[in-house]
Amino acid sequence: MALRGLGIAGIAVAMTALLAPPTAQAAGHTLAVDVGAPFRPVTHVASGGLYALAENSRPADSTLLPIKMNTLTQPPPGVGQKPNGQPPGGDGLLVAPQADRVGAGEVIRMPDIYPDFPYKWVSWDDWLSKVDTMVSKRLAAGSASNVAAWEIWNEPDGTWNTAAAGDFNAGWTRTVQRIRTQDTVTPVAGPGYSHWDADRMRAFLVNAKNTGTVPDIVVWHELDHSSGSVAADVAAYRSLESSLGISPRPIFINEYAWTDEVDVPGRVADYIAKFERAGVWAADRAFWYEYGTVNGLVVNNNQPTGTWWLYKWYGDMAGSMVTTTPPAQTGLDGFASYDATRRRADVVFGDESGTNSVRVSGLGAMGSTVRVTLESTPASGRFTAVSAPTTVSDSTYTVSNGQITVSVPNMSATSAYHLVVQPTSGVPAYQHRYEAENASVFRTQRLTSSTASSGGYVGRIDNSGDPRSDSYVDFVVTVPDSRAYKMTIGYANGTGAVATQGLAYNGGAWSTVNYPPTAGWGKFATTSTTVTLHSGYNVIRLAKGAPFFAGGTGYAELDYIQLD
Repeated sequence: MALRGLGIAGIAVAMTALLAPPTAQAAGHTLAVDVGAPFRPVTHVASGGLYALAENSRPADSTLLPIKMNTLTQPPPGVGQKPNGQPPGGDGLLVAPQADRVGAGEVIRMPDIYPDFPYKWVSWDDWLSKVDTMVSKRLAAGSASNVAAWEIWNEPDGTWNTAAAGDFNAGWTRTVQRIRTQDTVTPVAGPGYSHWDADRMRAFLVNAKNTGTVPDIVVWHELDHSSGSVAADVAAYRSLESSLGISPRPIFINEYAWTDEVDVPGRVADYIAKFERAGVWAADRAFWYEYGTVNGLVVNNNQPTGTWWLYKWYGDMAGSMVTTTPPAQTGLDGFASYDATRRRADVVFGDESGTNSVRVSGLGAMGSTVRVTLESTPASGRFTAVSAPTTVSDSTYTVSNGQITVSVPNMSATSAYHLVVQPTSGVPAYQHRYEAENASVFRTQRLTSSTASSGGYVGRIDNSGDPRSDSYVDFVVTVPDSRAYKMTIGYANGTGAVATQGLAYNGGAWSTVNYPPTAGWGKFATTSTTVTLHSGYNVIRLAKGAPFFAGGTGYAELDYIQLD
């Protein structure tokens, strides 16, 4: 059995869970969705994977662009790790160009410089020498601007050799300090426990605070059928963080779903729903089998499996994530979005059998009737391609008191379901507007403003001439035809002088966009240019600083782009 995803300490607990996986609830439950209650922008937080990519563009870009990949956890340069007996692969610097093409950031897992799992400790001289080499290689790779963090260790609760290496918390401090002798910019991530452990986390954070090595990104795993505890685990961390006087850190669950869950769309929907509601920064599918497949989403390098379609539905979401309320923390659950510019609601749900229902409220802006499309995708496993989801129904519903209730008959607990609610008329032929806060953002901040389109924008866009800290925004867009499109950019520029950014798309040449001053910060205006795109997916980058671009000037904040 491949127990790659858990450290030794977590295996016994997880094996117990494996023998007795949770059962779905009985039929007759309702998932409540309120499209009038947004709580965060759509950022596809859980569209990521451990060892998701392999060298030589595996899997194909065509399978990655539709799922709007967020973060990847990849091995370091010079990878030695042989996952499940496979040859070493997935070197973070070698796959960085593909990750960059599809708008994904990378976290580099440093201990994967070793070939075995659990890792076999050699000596401190050996480890620190390897750290120096990994950091040097990353610093020399000037085009690898999408490295988001160094992950210092993986599952130290089961893989750290205390007898030989000493206390892990002291080892964490020593390693971070060594990295900082060369690299003071790239964030550090950890501790990477195999599961939430309040006592270990407290001891870790106390030491990290006392030594000035608090992680920039906090990591642990949710693997052993633990989706039902995600909300409590995140709340416990936030309480601990606050009690220690540590400012809020992004939470990265960089391994989720056990072996009998990761290829089951219904279970995956449950995990994603919990991560979105809990406000995690990012989450990566756990690695159990073959790398370079996004952990079972792609077969034969370019064909989708059943679970891929769930992530495609997730990738199609835009606008804001909106509140979903499940009947319990186990069983029926889902996540939902609302795109105000298209007046479109998307709900993805599952982990339940029998006949259940979805109640969607807050639909007043859609009119008296709506079109409701329902489709499903099966648990096909990781070797069976599924060419398309199955349409369950396509109906017109009357909106009563701003809501509808959709019955979903004969659900399978292993399948996932997708509900799309749109007006019965006036639906655009394709998505024209892309909010900046929904895009892939690198070293910028998603901010809110009542005057911005959909209430959000991206600011703190900077340029230092260093690929570790330069700022850019990648929009993954879809258009129906190959032609020139007018691209309108919503922006704010309160400096009183013209600002500039670089524009490139699909890896092409750079041009410059000028942003004349607006009436002030929070006062948005538009400028326009022309982009020639091909039908299907395209990636448009607006950058203050980026590889192969000399850099922009001044300060402009991005609200949206619109393609016509």
